[in-house]
Amino acid sequence: MAPRAAGKRVVLGVAGGIAAYKAVEVCRRLVEAGVHVVPVLTDDALRFVGEATFSALASERCHHSLWDDAEAIPHVRLGQVAELIVVAPATASFIGSYAGGIADGLLLATVLATRAPVLVCPAMHAEMWEHPAIQENLSILVRRGVQVIPPDEGRLAGGDVGAGRMAEPAEIVGAVLGLLEADGQVVVKRHRDLVGRRVLVSAGGTREPIDPVRFIGNRSSGKQGHAIAEAASERGAQVVLVTATREPGPPGTTVVRVDTAAEMETELLARATEADVVVMAAAVADFRPKAPSGRKLSRSEGLPEIVLEPTPDILTELGRRRREGQVLVGFAAETHEVAQRAAAKLAAKGADVIVANDVSTPGAGFDHDTNAVTILAADGSSKETALVSKREVADAVLDTVVERLPDHDPPAGGDRNPRRDP
Repeated sequence: MAPRAAGKRVVLGVAGGIAAYKAVEVCRRLVEAGVHVVPVLTDDALRFVGEATFSALASERCHHSLWDDAEAIPHVRLGQVAELIVVAPATASFIGSYAGGIADGLLLATVLATRAPVLVCPAMHAEMWEHPAIQENLSILVRRGVQVIPPDEGRLAGGDVGAGRMAEPAEIVGAVLGLLEADGQVVVKRHRDLVGRRVLVSAGGTREPIDPVRFIGNRSSGKQGHAIAEAASERGAQVVLVTATREPGPPGTTVVRVDTAAEMETELLARATEADVVVMAAAVADFRPKAPSGRKLSRSEGLPEIVLEPTPDILTELGRRRREGQVLVGFAAETHEVAQRAAAKLAAKGADVIVANDVSTPGAGFDHDTNAVTILAADGSSKETALVSKREVADAVLDTVVERLPDHDPPAGGDRNPRRDP
């Protein structure tokens, strides 16, 4: 039981997708938690689940028509008395109509007539979920204050596997109860504040060849860059990860493999023009052999003379070329004078943000699962993280990025969702 949620009125909207069967369990769990659940089903939802099922499990009978309800204007009444509306599943059709303000049926009319917080739980096939139109429609809804629980990866209708599977009932119910207990003033744990954004991330340490066997490299594992790509993808971004590692990329990302600084420069500069955010997390070698041997060098031939030359300064070039509104993030891995060196790099490279970490700190930096960083911004602000997981660092970095994106809106809640007493 969630005491503060007990007795609160939730409209449970069910759109017409195969995941509608999961909404039955959402309904049951919410009622068991003491929530007053009002089910509103679309005509297409009734092709997958029965009206009688929801009428039996919910707190009142199922509603599905603007015209056959006892109320003269049912959508207005439902919208006014709701303390939260959750739509599970939210199909591609529902999301598009909602974003477009189309009141096609009772459920859409209700979400457009309410001032209560709205939570949507998308469910559709992977190709549909990844389509730019769907992501743009979700971006519109998020900017208007709608909260989203993104779908999981897993088995889909027809036997395919991929992203688009509706979140499990336990997660949805947990989010609903959390919102009710906080009077709608919290954001669902899994942010979707990068929906519709394009994020380019680099990761790993480059390898500069001495000969076909040997190379100059560094200790970077690429874990921090991969964590940023994963976090950005889960927050709704279309992510391209340019990585010098051979580790698999996070689900939902486009992975580009490179080895050398020159290869990384080519890929990043070609792709940066279309990116809203560029995160330069890779540890690019500062020097490379000027004339690598075309054959393996042998000890018997004596000590070779290796002449080094500087590699391209990719971050500086990205800063020079970046378009208006793009957010550029660099990293500074240091062992001494960390704050001073990071601040100097921020000023010199034309970046918006520099993430500095002392790689001599135990448990931080290269080849660890944890990190401790200071995030410096060009506007003079800064924040620090303790020694936490690299995924937590990734979210801290992306929080800073989101604050600097054009058209950034604050999280839903408060004045953005004024409440009307029933």
